[in-house]
Amino acid sequence: MEWLLCVVSDFGHLTRTSAVKQVAKPAMRITNVTVTIVEVPQIDPIAPYRSCARSSSTTMSAIVRVDTDEGLTGWGEHNVNFLPDISGRKMERDAREWLIGRDPRNLSSFHRECPLEMRLKSGIELALWDICGKAVAQPVAVLLGGVIRPRVELAACMGIQSYERAGEIASLYVEQGFSTLKTKAGCDLDEDVEMVRGVRDAVGDKLKLRIDPNRAYSREQALVLAKRVEEYELQYLEQPIHAEPLSDARWLRDQTTTPIALNESVVEPESVLRILREEAAAFILPDTHVAGGILPCVTIGRICEAANIPCIMHCGHDLGPKTAAMVHVAASCAGYTLANDCTYYGLEDDIVTERLKIESGHIAVPDKPGLGVEGDPERIARYRVDC
Repeated sequence: MEWLLCVVSDFGHLTRTSAVKQVAKPAMRITNVTVTIVEVPQIDPIAPYRSCARSSSTTMSAIVRVDTDEGLTGWGEHNVNFLPDISGRKMERDAREWLIGRDPRNLSSFHRECPLEMRLKSGIELALWDICGKAVAQPVAVLLGGVIRPRVELAACMGIQSYERAGEIASLYVEQGFSTLKTKAGCDLDEDVEMVRGVRDAVGDKLKLRIDPNRAYSREQALVLAKRVEEYELQYLEQPIHAEPLSDARWLRDQTTTPIALNESVVEPESVLRILREEAAAFILPDTHVAGGILPCVTIGRICEAANIPCIMHCGHDLGPKTAAMVHVAASCAGYTLANDCTYYGLEDDIVTERLKIESGHIAVPDKPGLGVEGDPERIARYRVDC
């Protein structure tokens, strides 16, 4: 390929040109994709994790491995908890059919063209970012613009609990150095209020407190709850009502001093623009497996930064690759100003060779290339679900 090298003098005049030969490097190509469903037990105080919909003591995820013709391997993950008819083999077949032969570094093309189901798309996208970082020997956070938070703050999580047990768990989290607690809610208004009271009576304001009913209530019920917990000064009440219409969330915000956050209403970046136009939320919670990967969550963070709306990374009981992705996004994007949801500390084990370390409610940004975690074939085989 011929390129003209132009050297311009200080006076702006062309002084000489020369032809420089550059050999175009062949594009990297994907040679294989595997998708493995794993189920890892949870431990106390996460297990059993009770929400308004169910109680569970395991985390189920799809682990994505993408191999390339240059010997680089990328690892990704997407949440598949509680989904019916899960088939890792079908996901793998669909991924191979579309992905093999493509350049893993062309993420713009991937997002424009990928026809795969959103969760699977997101798991692959994480693996592609992992490859991109390894190809240039840089952490993903550096590729996203650079690290502005060397340590990412986490919000500890808790299922629905009694007054007494809520206080016990809250006290434990304070001892472990967490500053923020998120609880599930939504089975019963009185139970929710008693749980909040249990936390406040045990630890006072040592923990910022969020509760999440997961769309369990009508807007009238949600208003009753929001008014009853005003005295406990929640950081926010997360998605107490259905994702649509957004006008209900705006109505709720106008009736209470309890701040309202939206998660299930947050899908791709366009959904956030609609939320902002409706003034439907004070806080936004995206997740990679819903938005489509790392890049959409960064875009959402940039939108929220411009709108001066705090953004928080949501989690779906994530294992190592998805937790690492959350850390890279929050570390590099100014919009993620608050503690990010995490249950990683509540896992019996992980499927990576070296677990991420949580110290005083924070995870340090991995400094290894890519996501900074590597899948462990032995652990993946140990926790594999045949489907």
